[in-house]
Formats: sequence, C-alpha cells, structure tokens
Amino acid sequence: MTLAPITVEVERNGRVESEHLVDVAVVDAGGNLVAAAGDAERRAAFRSSAKPLQAAAAREAGWVPGDERGLAIACASHNGEPGHLDAVCAVLSSAGLGEDALRCPRAWPLRRTSAWTGGETRVAHNCSGKHAAMLAACAAAGWPLESYRDPGHPLQRAILARLQRLTSLPTLPVLVDGCGVPTILAPLSALARAFASVAGSAEAAAMKARPFLVGGTDRFDTALLSETVVTKGGAEGLSCTVVEGGPTVVAKSRDGAARPLGPAVIACLEQVDPTLVSSSRLDPFRNPPVLGGGEPVGALRARGAPTWL
Repeated sequence: MTLAPITVEVERNGRVESEHLVDVAVVDAGGNLVAAAGDAERRAAFRSSAKPLQAAAAREAGWVPGDERGLAIACASHNGEPGHLDAVCAVLSSAGLGEDALRCPRAWPLRRTSAWTGGETRVAHNCSGKHAAMLAACAAAGWPLESYRDPGHPLQRAILARLQRLTSLPTLPVLVDGCGVPTILAPLSALARAFASVAGSAEAAAMKARPFLVGGTDRFDTALLSETVVTKGGAEGLSCTVVEGGPTVVAKSRDGAARPLGPAVIACLEQVDPTLVSSSRLDPFRNPPVLGGGEPVGALRARGAPTWL
C-alpha cells in the first residue's frame, strides 16, 4: 500500500510558496507498526533523538547522575543558555573533570544572552550534556577518557549493542554524528521501536521534570514535553515522541528541514489524543508564522495525517 506523506505547506499571502514532505512511522507499545504516512521504512540517522538511549547506556556503565538536572542535560540539544551550561559543568565536576575533557566541537550558544561574553567553546555546543555524561560514565567504569567518541570504545560498543537490541536489527550502519560520536542509520519504524523504550524510564522522568534543560527558550521539545509525552528532536528534520501508555511517533522531513516538524508532529498526536497537544504553549509551533517585513503574512500548515493500518 502506497501512503502519502504529510505535506507541510508554507503559505505566504494566501499562496503556497513551498512544501515539506514528512514521512511518519507509528508503533504501539509492543513495537508493531500501527500507522504510517509516506514511507515508514525510509532510513534515517538517529542523531540527537538517540540521546535518552545513550544516557541510559551511560547510567548502565556506572554513571550515577547527581540529580534530575544532570540526567536531563545528558538528553538535551540545548540552547547554551546559562542554566544549560551550569548543568553541563556540574556533570563534569561531579566526575572530577573539567571542560577541557569534552571532545564535542567548539560552538557558539544557539541562543546567546547578554551573559555570554566569550567566543566559541565546547561547553556551549548543544550536545555538550551528552558528552559530559559519556565522560562521567567512562570515569566511573575506568574506561579511557580521551577516546570516548571512538566507535571501538567500550561505551560506544555498549550503546550500539543497546540500539541493536531495541531496534531488533542484527546489524546497523554506523555514521559519525555532527558532534563526533557514532550514530546509527535505521528505518523510521525501527527508530520508533527503540525510542518506545524511553517511556517510563529515568530519562523520561528527568526530561519531563526539567523540560527547559532539554531544549530551552522557544524550543519545540521543551514546549511539547509533558506528563504524558516525551519527545526528542534530532538533526536533519527528525522527531521522536512517545506517549506514556500509548504509541511512539517518529517523523522525518525528506528535505532535512526542522521547521515542518511542529505542525507535522502535532497533527500526528492530535490523531492519538487531541488533549496531548491542546496546551497554548504549543501555539507557536502548531502553525509557525511566515514573515514579511517583520510581520506575519502567512503560516506553515500540515495537510494529511498517518493512516492507521
């Protein structure tokens, strides 16, 4: 059966200026594909959507987060706001490490404030929380610190084994993520099976308790996180969302753009239960405005929805 992808239209002054096509896979709690839009078997890199699973592997290796703040920042793709940077430094400090141990690239904060007076730093990189947690796990396990990003490192082998088990795939192509650690390539349906494991986990509890740390100001993940929904976006237009006690929704834009994810994911969750996305804090992401001269002249709108199989 050929299914149409969700189309997110970019409307300007009443005219469709462009379109984003979004593939969707929805699995139930047992990992069975129950709904789809477009190609549920299209392969995508897990990228930052894998962070809660990587954090779980870090805990299994021996990392004991000091509090929910440390676990939330390990799952984050943060803006680099002061609270984010403090949380990253606290994870490093608890392991007896400094910022110089990080091996993520140097970067500007995604959202610079007046408090930022420096240049590019490793701690400001949006993945620095994940890297800090990986370092803390290596310190706890007695594993090498300098090479923690290498695919052959014990921590990365443990993460890959976890992902193979959760995706139910015996082999997974391994790529290099933008921050330098390994990431996997797998069908959207397999990524959904893996992300479903986040439900009820310590990572989910920390993300729900500290949604600001997971993203930050004006971020979709922070707005969508709630008592019943755990979500994590990834680069190249990927979004993974699990409903506690319900299905897991994975959406991927074919062009890699992030801007259609809000409308597309909200449209999917409305099918599951409209109350999941009824909060007014989601309004800026439901139909993001298109600007002309600094004023709204249109909006992004999702057309279509997953077909239930």
